[in-house]
Amino acid sequence: MCELFGISSARKFRANEYLKIFFSHSDRHPHGWGLACLCCNNVQLEKESQQASRSHYLRERLSEPVCADLLLAHIRYATIGNVEYRNCHPFCGRDYCGTCWTMIHNGTIFDYPAINGYLKKQCGDTDSERVFLYLLDRINLAQRKKGGRLSFEEKFDLLETITSDMAEGNKLNLLLTDGKYLFAHTNCRRTMYYLTEDDTAVISTTPLDGKEWQSVPFTALTAFRKGKLIRTGAAHGHEYVESPEAMQLLYSIFANL
Repeated sequence: MCELFGISSARKFRANEYLKIFFSHSDRHPHGWGLACLCCNNVQLEKESQQASRSHYLRERLSEPVCADLLLAHIRYATIGNVEYRNCHPFCGRDYCGTCWTMIHNGTIFDYPAINGYLKKQCGDTDSERVFLYLLDRINLAQRKKGGRLSFEEKFDLLETITSDMAEGNKLNLLLTDGKYLFAHTNCRRTMYYLTEDDTAVISTTPLDGKEWQSVPFTALTAFRKGKLIRTGAAHGHEYVESPEAMQLLYSIFANL
């Protein structure tokens, strides 16, 4: 599986030490890496389709301060989609009102027909990109219906409805941000944790040090703002349990496309 990492902070947080630990896991997730630092509705996006620990660029990048109040990082283990730059996370796009959204995903979508229409629209060939394009279209639809930007509560309610529906029968671990709020969702046990210290929240697929990490609320959408967990939705109960048989069937289907 892929691994996810995110930071929400009330200040410019220097993330280098956590990132070095996180990217060191790339020996088990060798199919690409990505880093997104967000500021003022813009994203500094950096990614490569090679193993993070072998990237000369990433080594140089982490030798300088990496500071952000919102940050996402990803290391990829390819299940669907070739090992190519266009399939590396994060995925970014602007909504109808000009807000930049950024997403990373760990999981597999076995059956969710609503994203199938994006097979010919996406740049790469991952189910993760299709999930992102679908989410962006749903946000755009809601904004057009309202005639303007969505409030935080409207965004949360919409994303909660989508993730609850999409999680049934699928593995849906994701981090998604609009540059202000960091939304998190997991439905696979022991695959997402968070640590809060002062005014910073760090989220990771696995704890990155010996401090007291907590499990991200299970099968529920959560939202972080400036280092604080500010809202937890209702638990939908659609737990994903790893199934080698289901993965093998999916590989067979995509091999014949």
